[in-house]
Amino acid sequence: MTRDLSRTILPQIADWHQQRAAFAWDVPANFNMGQACCDSWAEKDPDRIALTHLDADLTPRDWSFGELKDASDRFAAHLRAQGIKRGDRIAILLPQGPETLIAHFAAYKLGAIALPLFTLFRADALAYRLRDSGASIVVAEPDKAREVLSLRDTLPDLSAVYVTGDGLDGLPSFWNAVENTDPDGFVSEPIGAEDPVIIIYTSGTTGDPKGVLHAHRFLLGHLPSIEVSHPGIADEGAVCWTPADWAWIGGLMDLAMPALYYGARLVSHRMRKFSPAGAYAVIQGQGANILFLPPTALKLMRAEAVPDGLGLRSISSGGESLGDDLVGWVHDELRAPVTEVYGQTECNLVINAVPGRMTPPPGAMGLAVPGHDVRVLNADGSETDPGEVGEICVRRGTAVMFLRYWNKPEATETKFNGDWLRTGDLGVADADGYIRFSSRDDDVITSAGYRIGPSEIETALTAHPAVIMAAVIGVPDPVRTQAVKAYVVLQDPGDWSDDLAGQLIQHVRDTVSPHVAPRLVEPIDALPMTATGKILRRALRDE
Repeated sequence: MTRDLSRTILPQIADWHQQRAAFAWDVPANFNMGQACCDSWAEKDPDRIALTHLDADLTPRDWSFGELKDASDRFAAHLRAQGIKRGDRIAILLPQGPETLIAHFAAYKLGAIALPLFTLFRADALAYRLRDSGASIVVAEPDKAREVLSLRDTLPDLSAVYVTGDGLDGLPSFWNAVENTDPDGFVSEPIGAEDPVIIIYTSGTTGDPKGVLHAHRFLLGHLPSIEVSHPGIADEGAVCWTPADWAWIGGLMDLAMPALYYGARLVSHRMRKFSPAGAYAVIQGQGANILFLPPTALKLMRAEAVPDGLGLRSISSGGESLGDDLVGWVHDELRAPVTEVYGQTECNLVINAVPGRMTPPPGAMGLAVPGHDVRVLNADGSETDPGEVGEICVRRGTAVMFLRYWNKPEATETKFNGDWLRTGDLGVADADGYIRFSSRDDDVITSAGYRIGPSEIETALTAHPAVIMAAVIGVPDPVRTQAVKAYVVLQDPGDWSDDLAGQLIQHVRDTVSPHVAPRLVEPIDALPMTATGKILRRALRDE
């Protein structure tokens, strides 16, 4: 039995290439993410469960689509009465939970622009993003509201900070605003598919973070990848969960918003620190069967005993390459197909490696998803020959592509090469169209005339039973320009020895190539990472 297959957008064709050829974007002129993900379901079936929120003790509280619509209408009506209008920025400094969805939907309905922010951001990171975006409103928990208040003198555009909990006198209460506002007569702003909806800041691994401005249509742009990664997401009984923060495009758009669009039940839970046992408890307790799990989460879960009877339907993962060893573990132990997805904040979910739909060669990320034209190009814009390294680029015209960088027209201009968005990632395409990630352009290691990307080396190292995680950088070398150095997090730190270092180097020589094998291996307790779980190789280089 299915919920509403009229919401699916891909033609049901088994052959990937035929499906790509048959698909064309049909983006309506008027499209509002708040209506698509909340109000439309509330009108059809107001009692349908949209969200199950788990508190710190995993005690559940269900929220229906009708309740989310009512609450977001009330908050939107309140903000409108306070003078918030189309185009204003509303910062949402909250963890996973109903308040986050209510604030998002309220912003969408007003034609305002949502600004999701990680709760682990501290003063400098918050100040930069709030000031750069010109946010008028912040919605935050008490501890984060205090931090915002300490910055208020530096934020001339900020008019109010709404608090979702108790403990801060003098600030407006989010829940009081929701509960004490009459939503009767509230009507959403007329919204076009090209109207701005959200700003998501890049990780800032190279230079200052950039605010990536997206339009309402970018929800539709995610759906082809979602439908091939999670073919059962529109079926009855679909329960979706990700530990990824909803301030990250991976948490918000790789699962949370699409789940609501299809009418699936979404699970939310604040994990202050990810733990494999906690993840398995959420999955088992709620019967979550459709998951987005970043590679870091999967690597940590592999180190924990897997409970019986998880009943998973599908998993997607993105941000770093999984490697054949980890994919094999997911298949054998979690007993679910795992789709590796590729994209970036500016243009997400454009390449997939879907089990059963394709047979990518070892190390390949997969094929371009229907609706997206992805090529590997030379600097002059010409297509590389098969096997030649170039930059992974995406042609304009896909619904998922960003509008522009906020307040950075020059950065927007340099992001494109004619009709092609430049990802900044180096890759190789083969004759069949499969694309293999090589490295971020700034992560390239130049050694003895070779340009070496860290991804394959890290994948090989994490396939060794002694290693949980690995990061590879180039360090200065008087002969080779740079030498390859690996940092490894071990299953048991007490196992470290010069002999193990030699084994790891030989393992890379044997499984990848002698010319990329590390010359130096160093154990480390934990790798520096961005808030989205990506390895900060730059921090290792700086050390």
